[in-house]
Parts: sequence; C-alpha cells; structure tokens
Amino acid sequence: MNDTPRIRTVLSCTLLAVTVTAGAGACSGTDGHPLSTKPYDAAEQVSFSAPADGRKADPNKALEITAKGAEGRITDVTVVDATGHHLAGELTADGRLWRSTGSLMAGARYTVRVSVEDDDGAPGTRTFTFETAPAKRALTVEFGPEAGKYGVGQPITADLSLPVKDREARAVVERALKVRSSPAVEGSWHWVDDKKLHFRPKEYWPTGAAITASANLAGVKVGDKLYGGESKPLTLTIGDRIEAVADAGSFSMTVRRNGEVIKTMPVTTGKPGFSTRNGIKVVLGKEYYVRMRGTSVGIAEGSSESYDLPVYYATRVTWSGEYVHAAPWSVGSQGFANVSHGCVGMSTGNAAWFFETVRPGDIVKTVNSIGDTMDPFGNGFGDWNLSWDKWRQGSALVADTKSAAHQPDPSRLRPLV
Repeated sequence: MNDTPRIRTVLSCTLLAVTVTAGAGACSGTDGHPLSTKPYDAAEQVSFSAPADGRKADPNKALEITAKGAEGRITDVTVVDATGHHLAGELTADGRLWRSTGSLMAGARYTVRVSVEDDDGAPGTRTFTFETAPAKRALTVEFGPEAGKYGVGQPITADLSLPVKDREARAVVERALKVRSSPAVEGSWHWVDDKKLHFRPKEYWPTGAAITASANLAGVKVGDKLYGGESKPLTLTIGDRIEAVADAGSFSMTVRRNGEVIKTMPVTTGKPGFSTRNGIKVVLGKEYYVRMRGTSVGIAEGSSESYDLPVYYATRVTWSGEYVHAAPWSVGSQGFANVSHGCVGMSTGNAAWFFETVRPGDIVKTVNSIGDTMDPFGNGFGDWNLSWDKWRQGSALVADTKSAAHQPDPSRLRPLV
C-alpha cells in the first residue's frame, strides 16, 4: 500500500519532464512564436518625412513616420537628439502614423528608432538619422552685470537680441534662463520690456553667495521661425550686506554692515523742487571725479539754480545723476537742512569713507523725503521697490500658472533640469 503513491509521483514527474522538453524544442524551432525571432529590417515598411538625400530637415515642420502598405503597423517610435533628449510624439491607434508633438531643435542631429510588426506579429525595426537646418533667426541672451563681486541688492539682467512679445514665447525663454545660487534662494525673472528681464531673489542675496546665470536656449524653438542661439553664462559672488539709509527728515545717513551700524554721519538731501527720490536704490558705480552741471538735469544755464561744480568721491545710484558725494560747499547745512539738487551730500572725509566702503550692488535707501518714489526700472535698479507679489506678476510663468497646470508645455529645453 505504501508503494502506490510513490509510483504515481514518479510517473507525474516523468510526464512533466517530457512536457518541458517539448516546449523547449518548440522555442528553438523555425515554427516558434514570432517574438522569438530576430527583428527584420523594416526599411520597406515605413516612410519618413525627413529628407533622405542628405538635406537638412526644416525644424519648423513636424516629423512624421508612416506605415507603408496594408501589411503591419508601427508599435513604437523613439526620437533622440545628440544630447540624449527625446522628442515627444503621438502614435495613432491603428499604428499607421506617428507624428511629433514637441518642437524639433534647430541645428540638431537626431536618431530615430522605429519598431513595427507584420500581420503575423513578427517584429521589425528601422533606424535612421537626420539633421535639422540651423536657425535663420537666433535669439541670444547677454547677462549682466559683468562678472565680479557685488552687493546683496544686485539684480541679474538678461538682454535679448530680439524682442519677444508673445506670452507663450516669453514662457519658453524664461524656462531656459537659469539662475543658480549657493546657498539657494527663492527668486523670479521679471519682464521689464520685450527685450529685457531682471532676476532678483525674494529677499536680498545671502552674504557670500555664489551665483551662476545661464541660458539653455540653443536650438530651442521660441516662436514662429525663431530659435534660441548660444549665450555666454555669467558668474557673480556677493559680498557683505551693506545698507545705507539716508533720512531726509533727520538729515543723517546710517550705514550698516551685516546688520551692525558702522557709521552715522550728517548729510543734506534734495531741497523742495529737487527732492531726493524715496525708496531703495542700488549702487551702480563709483567715480572719483565728476563734473556736475545743472544743464544735465534740465536747469537753464545762468538761472538762479544753475551750477557747474567739480565733485569728488561720487557714488552713483541713478542713471539720471543722483549720487552720494562730497559736498564741501554745504557742510554748514549738513545735519540741519536739505539744500542739494537731489543728491546726498556730505563732507569730503565722509564721502571718501563711503566711496571706499561700498561696491556696486550695495543698498542705498532714502526715507522721509517729499520726493517721488524711485522707479522700479529705467533709472537704475529700483527693483526692490516692488513687493514680491508684484515682482512675480512680471514673470511669464507665474502669469500663466493656471493654464500651465492643465496643459503640458510642448517645448523642450536642453538640458532638462
């Protein structure tokens, strides 16, 4: 009785072994499953819209791959450029047509791999390469300021070689403009006009930050027949946090370094009719000697307000001619009255100290003046006079956040980050 189960077990194992052997024989034979065979060359089964005679493809036109004849269908398509990034596309449900949905890069080389299957399910492949023509119109970016060390208020500028007005095109450009800071900051681009953008953080740059600005626009489609070109990156470093506050009400200036008061000095600011602008300005540059004339700011020569003076230790804060500078002729009024034509005047010794202490990008703020507020743009860097919410409204990406949340961006930037 104990032998019967043992015999049945042996017989079952024998039958199983036969079954596995038969299956293995089927897989190695010529009549096996189609997927077990080497893919055939599908050159005669598919056609491409890209030129086949060595000519370069028009990057403005979509790439199309079509299954020829009634036999077989396309099962998969990958299109990859020389940097390894994929071109997006869609395949019809019947496998007859694949069409790119992303934009081709200009001046790029692509490798296309197409997988097909015939009516019997046997797989085929086809690989080919093509190049796109270079852009006839190239949009380049010039970053500013020049490489160097700056104060915590220095914006990054991006000057475009061509105007960009369309919102979608602006979004493509803005996505390609990268600003990296160590330590990291929250920041945003702001479109000043059709050809200029400024980037600033939410708060002032951290002391000691290392900043790199770059454009990943090369070959990227921006708009109709407009593609990005090569642009040179920019590297900056940030020094101490220097903030000077000129109080027109108390006729004094207080200077802080990294939050600590390092000097307070008497000053004079603009008198009525020539009041110094309120608000935050950024040091634009320093000039040891400047000849200042009233005619440069619209004062008629020979009038009661006319002047023509040699000025030393002049630290510029607006393009229109507002400086922090030595004013030895008004020392008697400094600390007591506002008598200048809009500049912040101080003694020669204090002006020399200020001149040596600050650098471009440092903050100079005027408070309690009866003058207008510093314009955000056009007369220097008044960027910090906009609240963070208003600043972000100048970004093409923030303005289109709602629609972007529901629609994938068809453009592709290089490299992806």
